Amino acid sequence: MAYDFQVTFDSAAPHPLADWWAEALGWEREPTDEAFIRRMVEEGQASEEDTMRHNGELVWVAGAAIRHPAGTAPRVLFQLVPEPKTVKNRVHLDVRVGADSIQAEVERLTARGATVLHTGRQGPYSWVTIADPEGNELCLT
Repeated sequence: MAYDFQVTFDSAAPHPLADWWAEALGWEREPTDEAFIRRMVEEGQASEEDTMRHNGELVWVAGAAIRHPAGTAPRVLFQLVPEPKTVKNRVHLDVRVGADSIQAEVERLTARGATVLHTGRQGPYSWVTIADPEGNELCLT
């Protein structure tokens, strides 16, 4: 049996990080369902403290998700955790931007808060490893 999955990032600030990744990948944030959130609070299934406003919308504090515009890739979830990132990721995303676009993407993403970590090369292939604003690594290939 084959299973579907999502990729989940721990985050100190899920909503801004979801915005960053949506912009970085050309993806979209999952829409919020304010009526559902309000109903959950009214029914006692959640509290006001479980909600917040982000970019004018009522959202869950605990997380935010992004998705590929065509729905052809796994959902990416950013979930709130209390501790900061302290070590190198054991898993990261390789974002295939094309050899001719790597430098332009590095410049675009560093202008938005990414940090260049290193450049790699193996045979004809090269990549740049960067970190998002919270320190999560990704490679531009």
